[in-house]
Amino acid sequence: MTEQEKTVILEAREILARYFNQNPLLTSWQAVLDYCAIAVRGEVECFHVLYLDRKNRLISDVRVSVGTVDHVPVYPREVLKCALLMNASALILVHNHPSGDPEPSDADLKMTKEIQKGCKTLGLTLHDHIIVGAGREISLRARGDL
Repeated sequence: MTEQEKTVILEAREILARYFNQNPLLTSWQAVLDYCAIAVRGEVECFHVLYLDRKNRLISDVRVSVGTVDHVPVYPREVLKCALLMNASALILVHNHPSGDPEPSDADLKMTKEIQKGCKTLGLTLHDHIIVGAGREISLRARGDL
């Protein structure tokens, strides 16, 4: 990736952030995927959580962890603690696979199940876990893994 391309991506992220701050309602599934495809792409794995209110308006997009080229540590307790502190009602988990292949690993599936279990206990809704690859995204809900 060239420096110019990196600059364009950074500017696109800033534009999207401004848009979502002004229009925080995630009005369509495509809008969510478009946002995730740009906001979470990178050369190392990054794990974000989109915290939502009762009307699925974005409260905050929090990057909870940055990892390496093939792993990002995620602590379900911290993800859920943040949800409670923000008074969120729902969340969407999002992370990237720098390899370009968005297929979930066993660790991705296990961690998602742990967060899902915690959400259920705390009365939160886990809408989805989206994995961003090169040119496509995978929804664990659409795959039947949630």
